[in-house]
Amino acid sequence: MPNVDLILGADPSRRRSIRTEPTQRRSTQRLDALLDAAAEIVDESGFERLTTQMVAERAGASIGTVYRYFPDRVAVLYALRERSVRRFRERIADDLVEIDLVNWWHVMDVAIDACAAMYRDEPGFSVVHAARRETPEGDIEPELAHRLARLIEAEFGGDHDLAELRFRLGVSIELGDALISRAFEREETGDERYLAEAKRLVHDYLAEHLGAARSTSNAA
Repeated sequence: MPNVDLILGADPSRRRSIRTEPTQRRSTQRLDALLDAAAEIVDESGFERLTTQMVAERAGASIGTVYRYFPDRVAVLYALRERSVRRFRERIADDLVEIDLVNWWHVMDVAIDACAAMYRDEPGFSVVHAARRETPEGDIEPELAHRLARLIEAEFGGDHDLAELRFRLGVSIELGDALISRAFEREETGDERYLAEAKRLVHDYLAEHLGAARSTSNAA
């Protein structure tokens, strides 16, 4: 079983977007209801038009309740993004344990499929790509590239330079994201040709640099 803990876990440089962290189940449900409302508005009208008043009205809450958790609309969007990113990573982790992880491209296939699934199933997921990517302190590659690099290194070993591996994965994430985003602009459920091309281009690009590395636990 792959070490999916390398995909999960809090970001070390995570920004605090919520004024009051919920400590009780009711508070957690109230916060989720506010973010669910924000997600619906983002899908219907775009993140540019979202306001705290709209969130309050859609959630059936008072504006005071919104301000209890969020100082402004930017904080609402950031919290929605945080939740979507967390759920995206959880989906990757869940999907990884369901497959026989033999080659590194299985990791990337899972990540691409999980991203497409989030576009279909996770309201407001488009907000993930509406802002600058989260990067670890002291680096410019996306956080997801770091997590995937650690997983690939742990599963497949090899003599890869980790900084170079993160760079290549960062490029592949940009390639894949651009095509996946376009796939869902073309069709509500995702244009399958664009999604297939996302996998092909990512695979071909990384094959140049990673070769056909096989999992040490599966190599015979």
